[in-house]
Amino acid sequence: MKKFLRILLYLTLLGFLGLFFVFLINLQVSSYSKDKIYRSAQDVPSENRIAIVLGAKVREGGVLTDALLDRVTTAVELYKAEKVKKLLMSGDNPNPQYDEPTAMKAEAVRQGVPENDVVLDFAGRRTYDTCYRAKEIFEVKKAIIVTQELHLARSIYLCQNMEVDSIGIVANKRTYLAENYWAFREFFSVFSAWFEMNFISFEPIKGNKEKIIVE
Repeated sequence: MKKFLRILLYLTLLGFLGLFFVFLINLQVSSYSKDKIYRSAQDVPSENRIAIVLGAKVREGGVLTDALLDRVTTAVELYKAEKVKKLLMSGDNPNPQYDEPTAMKAEAVRQGVPENDVVLDFAGRRTYDTCYRAKEIFEVKKAIIVTQELHLARSIYLCQNMEVDSIGIVANKRTYLAENYWAFREFFSVFSAWFEMNFISFEPIKGNKEKIIVE
């Protein structure tokens, strides 16, 4: 019995140490990005950046969830404020029945963005893939990332480390039902991003160059 309790104690201590290490990584990533986040389109400097709009769940019929609608709306605000000239909609499209980027584009066009200024990335399965493809496929050099505040630090960290000069804008326009779950998941996702950048990365989807021309 004593041996079992001792093992249990060691495992508990290891668990706490692991959580503390993940916490430190979160602090590091947050500190890395804190001066690169803006809260309104008017505050964003005009630096000829491309807006990267990160995908999220789309409901049946191409209906955007609240979080995704707010991301697209924030990107449109950037466009109308003349802070960006192109929107890169990056999301998942695993089959013809589920298509995030096309639904995102339809909403941006509905809100007044010309179709020619919206570029689609159908292989943005994860934030890592989006940043990789922004650099390697679309040849983006300077970007402003559009997503909710919880997601911004990790997104900027990943894109910066893939040589995309990145800042971010907060797309929170309401309270979201899943915010507590997002915060829990993001805590570990930040560590996963850090691990990928420093040790072993997953293979992103590659493809032919589709350079975005900003006139």
